[in-house]
Amino acid sequence: PERRRSGTCVPSSMEGMRNAPSRGYLLLLGLVFGAIFLTVLGSLASFVLTENRLQNVSTERARAFSLAEAGLEYYRWFLAHYPSDLTNGTGQPGPYVLSYNDPEGGVAGEVTLDVVGNTSCGQTTSVDLSSTGQPTGSNTSRTISVRYTRPTVAQYSYVLNDSVWAGADRVINGPYHSNGGIRMDGTANAPVTSSLSTWLCTSSFGCSPSATKNGVWGAGPNQTLWSYPAPQVDFAGISADFGSLKTIAQTNGIYLPRYSTGNSNGAAYWKGYHLIFNANGTITVNRVTSTTQLNVTPVNSADGSTDRALMQNETFYATYTLPANCKFMFIEDHVWIEGTVTDKVTIVAANVVDAGIAPNGYLRGNTVYQAGDGSDGLTFIAEHDILITPDSPATMTLNGIFIAQGGAFGRNYYSGCSSLYEPKTQLTIRGTTVSNKRTGTKWNGGCGNFAGYGTRIDAYDRQLATDPPAFTPAVSNDYQFVDWREE
Repeated sequence: PERRRSGTCVPSSMEGMRNAPSRGYLLLLGLVFGAIFLTVLGSLASFVLTENRLQNVSTERARAFSLAEAGLEYYRWFLAHYPSDLTNGTGQPGPYVLSYNDPEGGVAGEVTLDVVGNTSCGQTTSVDLSSTGQPTGSNTSRTISVRYTRPTVAQYSYVLNDSVWAGADRVINGPYHSNGGIRMDGTANAPVTSSLSTWLCTSSFGCSPSATKNGVWGAGPNQTLWSYPAPQVDFAGISADFGSLKTIAQTNGIYLPRYSTGNSNGAAYWKGYHLIFNANGTITVNRVTSTTQLNVTPVNSADGSTDRALMQNETFYATYTLPANCKFMFIEDHVWIEGTVTDKVTIVAANVVDAGIAPNGYLRGNTVYQAGDGSDGLTFIAEHDILITPDSPATMTLNGIFIAQGGAFGRNYYSGCSSLYEPKTQLTIRGTTVSNKRTGTKWNGGCGNFAGYGTRIDAYDRQLATDPPAFTPAVSNDYQFVDWREE
């Protein structure tokens, strides 16, 4: 028989089977890369759609914001023409819904206005506006709230109508302005502005011999914050109308008549009232029946060489709770104050009856706020000086807006250097000092090294800058948005 070769015979049909795995791998790779491609494409499409939606939302939000701003500008225009109308001319309470027309045609959207007037003693002190804008055909809205009022002296740490020397121990946080020249050796952390381009610095400002200096000069740091000449602050414009204020106090607040008698040559002239602010919201009022005369070098050069700032005897007069809608006292005499202030209160010491009589205000002890959240505030206006008394605390804190309308703010230099009165350690003022004359609370070379307060720290009160007590003097007749926030 025929012998067969060894080995395996492979049918031709089996040869084709060798290419099958290659085709499977390609199909698998195609499916994988196809899935990746579809995933990337889907993600890209989703990203594009999301970005488009975000762009649409951003556009709608910008349109809503513009409408809200337009509502505020509209009502600012309205109040400029109708300053006493807080009802948008309707005589009805709000909110007021207004259509805003697109100049290119059609209605761009709606503006909803809420208008709330803040009043004290029957006077509108500021207006709170809330404006909500919503574009046509959109569910997106944005709300802006502002306070509309005239800016006041509370925006400053100091406002002076005379040249001044701020010593090296001074730390000043808040705008500092003088209509005169400024020697700034202290540390000022806010704008320092003088209305003069140059001024004559004399020996009383440490210049010997006298020399012409820039509007602001000195050894203090942060000199990039110094600016001169700057516009004047009109002291005539910010002066209080004492006659009108007296009438308001008699009608809505509390009025105290003159207790002192005669003129400044007699001891009876220096009587007055001592106000003690109590933590329960009341004010204890004593009559100052006698004072002690002390020899001084006055901070106000127009004053005499003695003062009567030191109370000697007093008697109880009354305890008052200020009316809820008018936290205001007008006192036609000298006034000493101290204590804890629990609301926004205004005290005026002025005389509109007796010609030539201009009462002083005296700061006898610490005057502080019960709360530090802006709900408390004090404006103390004196027709003449506001003086810190000789028996003031060694470390003294004063919170408030202190306005010496016709005189000076400061502390006299007490001759004799009694250890009862000199020296003092630190004076901290949180608020605003307004003085028609040169200020001073430290006397270099007095009582050995110095008299008065060795360290002085001043900071303006940001919360009172936008919401001060009633009748705080304005520095401009133009109403402005002094507080702005998005709800």
